[in-house]
Amino acid sequence: MTRPDVTVVVAVYNTMPYLTECLNSLVKQSIGRDRLEVVAVDDGSTDDSGRELDRFAERYPGVVKVIHQANSGGPAAPSNRALEVATGRYVYFIGSDDHLGREALERMVDYADRHDSDVVVGKMVGTNGRYVHQALFQRNDPDVSLYDSALPFTLANTKLFRRDLVEQHKLRFPEDLPVGSDQPFTIEACVRARKVSVLADYTCYYAVKRGDSSNITYRADHLSRLRCTARIMEHAAGLIEAGPQRDAVFVRHFTWELAKLIQDDFPSLDAATRTEVCAGIAELADAYFTEALRDSMDVKRRVRIALAQRGALDHLVRAIEDEAAHGAPPLLLEDGRAYVRYPGFRDPALGLPDRLFEVIGEAVPRQLADGTRLVSAAWEQSGDDLAVSLAVRVPVTGETDTASVRLAAKALPKSTDKPGGRRVPVGVELPARKGESSQEPAPDGTGTHLLARIPLQPARAKLGVRAYLDVAGSTYEIPVKTQGVPLPLARRWREKVPYRVSATANAKGRLVITTAPLWEPSPGAGLRLRRVLSRVKRKLTR
Repeated sequence: MTRPDVTVVVAVYNTMPYLTECLNSLVKQSIGRDRLEVVAVDDGSTDDSGRELDRFAERYPGVVKVIHQANSGGPAAPSNRALEVATGRYVYFIGSDDHLGREALERMVDYADRHDSDVVVGKMVGTNGRYVHQALFQRNDPDVSLYDSALPFTLANTKLFRRDLVEQHKLRFPEDLPVGSDQPFTIEACVRARKVSVLADYTCYYAVKRGDSSNITYRADHLSRLRCTARIMEHAAGLIEAGPQRDAVFVRHFTWELAKLIQDDFPSLDAATRTEVCAGIAELADAYFTEALRDSMDVKRRVRIALAQRGALDHLVRAIEDEAAHGAPPLLLEDGRAYVRYPGFRDPALGLPDRLFEVIGEAVPRQLADGTRLVSAAWEQSGDDLAVSLAVRVPVTGETDTASVRLAAKALPKSTDKPGGRRVPVGVELPARKGESSQEPAPDGTGTHLLARIPLQPARAKLGVRAYLDVAGSTYEIPVKTQGVPLPLARRWREKVPYRVSATANAKGRLVITTAPLWEPSPGAGLRLRRVLSRVKRKLTR
């Protein structure tokens, strides 16, 4: 019998009705059933999954092979069982609630053969709200490194592996890990591989979030996830010596798995669990949280990891609760640097370095946008001259002489809508700074009020009110949200050609100033008026 090109391994436990779509996507692959082997292991399902597997095995004999076994508690044991009977040149793993694009296997096998790849990562997307990190899939890359790419953020086993690599290094899944058992397998395969390739120009894999969120990743509790992450990191540390390469892999685990343990739900855990979670994070941070790794992370996660490492539970809980309720704390601008004033900042009892709280080469538009809002707005009119008087709160303290409020005629790029603001690209010209401006500390001491009196021009215009701040070497443009602050009533302005000026909140709640003439003569109206006057004059002189 001819050896198949690829064996697809499916670990199955209670995934109906998703399983049917998964299996259909396999038997209909463009690679052809003569080049395909499907090994599905039913891990003691109690729904109709086992019967559905048998139905496919009966319908596609020699292609779909089914093994039934008692429940093992996770996907590792059934995946290992399938590897023992796999015969393909390559092996591919798929979740039994997910499905493949029709040409996925053919394209990945061809790509591996052309580039002599040991591992091929086909493009994955999420469906039904499932999150899949996309940074790795910007372009095809026949030779990508685990240490200088986004590969550490794509460590699921849903990849094409050369089976000779798997058997040569006896790669198997740790069966005592209820969560993340695919990561040790994938990390070691990528470390051992001669070449890892990325196929990004075709969507190979559709990862499905079940309607009831019953995927095992979504069900694990904090302590279980902590123990599994510790095992994964210990395994990786045995493969990769300490230094920049290990940091490049572990930045994923600190910013993803460990940071998830100290998110918004952390304060609601019982005290014993909070203490145990922090102790576990501390043990891992003491072993692996290098200064270089720390500086590569965003400031919010970095601070939370450090507070957990110090066992500063009260500070950590306050940091999480305050940010959930009020957004990120204000920034302190000092000596050309920007610090986020999270609980614990310059607390002598903790002795945490300022560097921990510093904004280091990261964009902070959301942080600034969350705390930027209108305080007051009014018209100031003197004869035909009109100005808008604004007070805007920005979440910064300290050296804020570069902060200003300006009126922008151009709309913000669509990419700014999600964070609420943007880091202005180098070379982009800002709106002119007009009128008078000053600053004063916000009464609550958590920010600065920017005061501006900006003259308005008689023209048809729609002007966005924006705050501009220089933070950590970058300029940020932040729309000003009204947040229910009373706006001045529309006003008639000028006499010779009257204008109307209004202040409104747009659909996103951002302040907009609109000016327009109250009436405009239609084309040719002047000529018609002169003709009418000429006729009247002739009649009067007869």
